[in-house]
Amino acid sequence: MGGTCLNIGCIPTKTFLNSAKLYVHAREGAAFGIEAEAVHSNWPRIVAWKNEVVSRLRRGLELTLTKEGIEILRGQGRLMGIHTVSLDTGTKEPLTLEADSIIVATGASPIMPPIPGVQNNPSVLDSTGMLALKEVPKSLCIIGGGVIGVEFASLFSSFGSKVTVIEMMHEIVPVMDRQMAMMLRNALKQVTFTLGAKVTAVEDHRVLYEGAGGEKGTVEADVILMAVGRKATVEGWGAQDVGLEIKNRAVATDAHQRTNLPGVWAIGDVTGKSQLAHAAYRMAEVAVADILALRRGEHSVQEFVPETVPWALFSLPEAAGVGYTEDEARAKGYDVSVVRTPYGVSGRFIAENGLSSPGSVKIVFEKTSQRILGVHMLGAYASEHIWGAALALERKLPLSALRNMVFPHPTVSEVLREAAWSVHEYHE
Repeated sequence: MGGTCLNIGCIPTKTFLNSAKLYVHAREGAAFGIEAEAVHSNWPRIVAWKNEVVSRLRRGLELTLTKEGIEILRGQGRLMGIHTVSLDTGTKEPLTLEADSIIVATGASPIMPPIPGVQNNPSVLDSTGMLALKEVPKSLCIIGGGVIGVEFASLFSSFGSKVTVIEMMHEIVPVMDRQMAMMLRNALKQVTFTLGAKVTAVEDHRVLYEGAGGEKGTVEADVILMAVGRKATVEGWGAQDVGLEIKNRAVATDAHQRTNLPGVWAIGDVTGKSQLAHAAYRMAEVAVADILALRRGEHSVQEFVPETVPWALFSLPEAAGVGYTEDEARAKGYDVSVVRTPYGVSGRFIAENGLSSPGSVKIVFEKTSQRILGVHMLGAYASEHIWGAALALERKLPLSALRNMVFPHPTVSEVLREAAWSVHEYHE
C-alpha cells in the first residue's frame, strides 16, 4: 500500500538523504562552532531507520483507509470491461468486481535498456535495488543524470563513494533551467560528470561509453545504477484487451483524467503526464471530482494542469522549479524577461549554510504583463517554498503579487520577494 513513493521511491530516498545531510553537517560543523570528533556513518542503522519510517507510514496509511470504511483487496487485478475488474487472489476462482466507476493507478517501473551486458548482470541495479544495498559501495557509476541519478549521486558521494555519472544529454536534470542545472552540477564537487556520452556496453563491473566526438571511455565501479527513467505500467492488467487508448506508451487521459472508455479514469505515472507523487494526488482529486459531478449530472470545473505542478530535487544542495524554463518560454513565443537573485540576500540562509554555499532563484516572466511564467531555485530549503511559486503560476499572477506579499523574516523564502523587487521597471 502506498505505491512507489512510499515503499521504494520518495520516502526511503529522502530518509537516506536526511541521514547524508546530518553526516555532512556534522563533518562541516566546525565553521559554525560545532566540533564533532570521530564522526562516522553507520549504514546498517541508516537502513534500519529507513525501513522503520516506511513501515510506520504504510501502517498509518492502511489504518486511515480502514477507518474510512474502504475495503482493501490484495491480488492481481485485471480490467475486463468498463465496469468489471477480475481479481486473482491466489484462490481457485478469481473474484469478479463490478463498479460504476473505475480508476486505474498502475504506476510505472524503472527502464532497463537493452544495452549489451546489462541483463542478468548482478553489478547493475535499478533504483529499487539501490535501496537494498548492504553497504556503501566504494565506487558507483550512474547511467543517467536525471532526478533519480543525481539524488543517488549526491547521497552516496556524501557517504564517501567515488561516484561517476554518465549522461547522454549535454546537461544534467533536463527539467531544470539550463543555468541552474550547471550550477547544481558544479556544486556536486565530489561527483564526476561525463556529459554528452552514450553507454555502449557493460562488461561485468566496467561501463563502456562513447563521447559525442566518437572518443571512447571506460568507468569501473563496484555498483552500476541504471537511472535512465521509468516507463508507465500499461501491460499485464488488460488495458489493450478492453480497448483502452495507449498514447506515447501511457494511458491517454484528458484534463479530467478520463480515458477513452466511459466509466474508466486513470491517474498517476501510468498516464505519462507526470511521474511525481504530488501530481498523482492532484490527478486523483480531479478524477474523483469528475466522477461525483457526473453522478449529479453536472460538469466538474477541476482540471489537472501539468504546467503548474512543481518538482523538487532533494540533492545536497536541493533544487526545485515550476513552470517554464527560460528556453521553454522563449520557444513558446513569449517576450521573456528574467531576474536572478542569490540566496545570499537571505540572512537566515547565510547563518545556517555559510558564505560559500550555492543558492539562487531565477524568475522567468512575460516582459509586458510581467506575468510569472516559471520559477527555478537552487539551494537549501528550495523544496519547502517552491509551492508559493506554484500558486503564483496557478493564479497567473504578475511579479507585483510577490512584491506586495508579506513574507516571514528571517526566512529563505524571502528571496522570492527580493527577486521580484530587483526588477526596476514594473507595473502594479
